[in-house]
Amino acid sequence: MDTTPPPTPIAAPANEDRTIAIVSYLTLLGFIVALVLHSNKKTQLGAYHLRQMLGFFITGLCMPILMFIPILGWIAFPIVGICLFVFWIMGLIAAINGQMKPMPVVGPLYQKWFANTFQA
Repeated sequence: MDTTPPPTPIAAPANEDRTIAIVSYLTLLGFIVALVLHSNKKTQLGAYHLRQMLGFFITGLCMPILMFIPILGWIAFPIVGICLFVFWIMGLIAAINGQMKPMPVVGPLYQKWFANTFQA
């Protein structure tokens, strides 16, 4: 007879945790509001998605540099823009679901680069 207890399910994050994560994806103003909310109540989920969006904003600011590369940049700019939009949607969906799931391709890099920011 097996006497080991069944594994305990991982509790879903509180609505407050998800609020910080979701608001961080809603423009630069939403990011700032999420920072203020996070400073009042630090959560792992909020910190995770704040790091994702910090990297996303920096990537978005650097993206216009592509326009200065003749032909290749002109082709790459809209493709990179569409990819970033899709990544943003995927990050927002993860925040809505309360998951700490990185954006494809760039998300793990953002977590590594900004590991010491927005600690919970």
